[in-house]
Amino acid sequence: MAYAEGRRLRRLSERRRARPVATRALLIVTFVPVAVVATTIVVLAALFGGFLLLSLVLSVVGPPVLIVGAAAFAVSRGRRRSARSAGTAPLPARPAAPPRPDLVWARARERFHALAREYAAHECDPMAVLHRPALSDVRVPSTARFVDAFAEAQALESDAFPGPQHAESFVRAADRAERAWRAAREAADRIRLSGLSTDERASVERVIKLLTVARDSDSESERLSAYARARSELQKLDAAGVVHLPRTAAAALDTAARGSLPAA
Repeated sequence: MAYAEGRRLRRLSERRRARPVATRALLIVTFVPVAVVATTIVVLAALFGGFLLLSLVLSVVGPPVLIVGAAAFAVSRGRRRSARSAGTAPLPARPAAPPRPDLVWARARERFHALAREYAAHECDPMAVLHRPALSDVRVPSTARFVDAFAEAQALESDAFPGPQHAESFVRAADRAERAWRAAREAADRIRLSGLSTDERASVERVIKLLTVARDSDSESERLSAYARARSELQKLDAAGVVHLPRTAAAALDTAARGSLPAA
């Protein structure tokens, strides 16, 4: 359709470019004879009739000549403008093809896997949990909404393209999970430790310092002592409901502590 429209516009442009030639021919055919006749009459009047007859002839013949010439000039100029504007008319845009459902589903699946990795990295890192305790606490509304949205998308995920209808449901669920994760993370950054009492906040900060020592110390005995004290403090905070420590984070902490033990 676009090709046919382009051919039609080119033919229209060629016809319009040819019109000024016809207009100039009309101008010559109309104006030149009138000018010759008028000139002949003026010469004869000047030779035989004197100045009075010359003035009379000019007053009669002059206006028609000027009118015909002005009309032909105006028509010719209008044709040229029309031809120029016709040559710059843009071709109609070809409508964009709708996105393929399988490709949309594949991109949504990649984004969801990236979200799952980010969520798992937080849940497996005790230090990250202590810095953002609200992000692991389903009592916080934004975190609860994310957990529900993530579970819904996870239930709809499939290894192969499941068909347009099921794929569309998964894409919507993955989008909701992404938006809910951003909202929960922003809320956790705002909350931090603000909901804790002074003593509870001091306990959390003490555990953070112990984990920092256990991670950075070169002394094996100091690392073992810091891990043991950190685990003890975290168990108390978890039991009191001050900080919810995910099982994956507790397991990562135990693994790090065992890895620090000297080989037998």
